[in-house]
Amino acid sequence: MSTKPSTPEVLSYSPDPDADPRTRVYTFGGAAPVRSVRPGTVLELWTEDCFGGRVRSAADRVSDVCDFRYINPQTGPFYVEGAEPGDTLAVHFISIEPSRDWAVSSTVPLFGALTGTLTTATLQAPLEERTWFYEVDRAAREVVFQAQDTPYRVPMPLDPMHGTVGVAPALGEVRSSLAPGAHGGNMDTPEMRAGVTCYLGVNVEGALFSLGDGHCRQGEGETCGVAVEAAMDTVVVIDLLKGVPCAWPRMESDDAIMTTGSARPLEDAFRVAQSELVHWVAAETGMSVLDSYQLVSQGVRSPVANVVDTTYTMVAKLPKSLLPGVEPLHGAHRRLRALAASYSA
Repeated sequence: MSTKPSTPEVLSYSPDPDADPRTRVYTFGGAAPVRSVRPGTVLELWTEDCFGGRVRSAADRVSDVCDFRYINPQTGPFYVEGAEPGDTLAVHFISIEPSRDWAVSSTVPLFGALTGTLTTATLQAPLEERTWFYEVDRAAREVVFQAQDTPYRVPMPLDPMHGTVGVAPALGEVRSSLAPGAHGGNMDTPEMRAGVTCYLGVNVEGALFSLGDGHCRQGEGETCGVAVEAAMDTVVVIDLLKGVPCAWPRMESDDAIMTTGSARPLEDAFRVAQSELVHWVAAETGMSVLDSYQLVSQGVRSPVANVVDTTYTMVAKLPKSLLPGVEPLHGAHRRLRALAASYSA
């Protein structure tokens, strides 16, 4: 495990594509790192929304103002010193806050869970393309939904998260920032919020970590394909778990451990997440795989992350109350929480 100073090093970074177009990245893998950082570093980051800030009102249509080749920009990648294949990168989210007082959502032609798509072909015409504009009240911790066809208006709790968190894939692959997989990427799980630690298996030297796709909130499944999309001011602290492999992204909060799986059909994503959780529980408790399977079967919750991306993502979530005395991954989450507290003090 890495040894971190009591007062963390802090690096502030905001991409500036006007000055350097290379700082707006749309893939995992295939991009040069923007900075090199040491384990234990706090990163103060700004991320643009998935539309590159181009959709700014209900009058804007995504297909009119966006080039679909350049959707979902990422901030990064960051080269993590000492990271090698077979290690695990730990990313703890200290804070995630909207950087503007507005956000947007939309329907996009041939995209979403309740419409025909390019791979689920039907004879029906695509759904009408619309944009919804959300007021963001950071003081009240609310976003305001306003219907377009009626006067209906209702505040919804602000619950910021990052849809896209990942590292460079294995085997030299370059993956679109719209795609989730074993490298992380566009998983779109609302569980990726402040206070959570995300664990990502390192596939290449330096890991090449990036994140983006901030959401003011998102329902499980991201059913229409677009959350309440927003630019974010995000603070994370990173660590490196040497010699600790992680086949699929994991998450840990104060109350639960979580695993993810991304695949189509959805039941295969479910199987990956559940299998990963069973094996994690077995490794942490020393129980057999079958005993762990039984415990997970009776205690797991199964949040749906997305059913709209190139592959779907499921989460398997087990309360820590069912794992008394267990410190997952040698207490990495606890240590990063302490480091986050020293940054905030």
